[in-house]
Formats: sequence, structure tokens, C-alpha cells
Amino acid sequence: MTILNKKQISELLPHREPMLLIDELYDIKKLFSATAIVNVKKDSFFVQGHFPNQPVMPGVLIVESFGQAAAALTAHGLDKSTYENKLVFLMGVEKARFRNPVIPDCKLILKIEALRSHGRVWKYKGEAFVDNKKMADAIWSATIVDKK
Repeated sequence: MTILNKKQISELLPHREPMLLIDELYDIKKLFSATAIVNVKKDSFFVQGHFPNQPVMPGVLIVESFGQAAAALTAHGLDKSTYENKLVFLMGVEKARFRNPVIPDCKLILKIEALRSHGRVWKYKGEAFVDNKKMADAIWSATIVDKK
């Protein structure tokens, strides 16, 4: 089983700290699905201001985590020459539901699936869990574009 660590993920994505949210990608089925881990820590960059004394991971960062996991899944499955000098941009979020707050110190598990692709446009779905409890789910689309 292929497991990508944070360093290997950073070789696939342009994101860097503090915005590289994905810590690990595993259970990879080429261009179809994967599972990602986001270690939500008490010292994560968003904790101090969201919200003081009652920290919660912002929903927008959960969606960003979904997007990063999907981009890593896609980049890992494509020939390097296909994604080299490219960026993946979020195009739209069709559905995003936040079912339970994600409280730091936890391991957020993201289950990602590529639903379809048409040229450079991809559609994905994902579910987020903490201790097997569903925290969020979303359907979104992204496109691969040339770096400028």
C-alpha cells in the first residue's frame, strides 16, 4: 500500500506551511480515491482566533483540506509531465455540510473520491470523520491550469 507523507505531498502540491493541511495520504486507488489525514492541533494557525477559548477548525479549512487531498490524489495518479508547472484551482462547491465541530487535538480523516473528469475539470466528493463520527461532507469541482 502506498502511503505519502507530508514531504511527498508537498512535492505534488504548491501549498506550504501553514496552508499545507494534509499530513498523510494513503489507501490510494489511482485517480479514483484515497484517504487523507489532517492532524488538527492545539497550535494550528487558526486556533488562536477561531475561537479564543473554544477553538474549532473553520469549515472553509475543512473544504480546503478536501481540495488538497483531491489535488494530491490526482497529481499522484497522473504522469509528472501532465501536472508539472500546473496548479489545481477550486471551481465550485456544490454541497458542503458541516455536521459536527472539529475540535483540536484530533485526527481528521478525509475519504476522497473522484467522481468524474472531463479534460482539465474534475469533480470530487469527500467525507470527513473524527473517531468514525462524520464531521462534514462535500461535493466540489476543480480545474488544472498552467502556472503563470
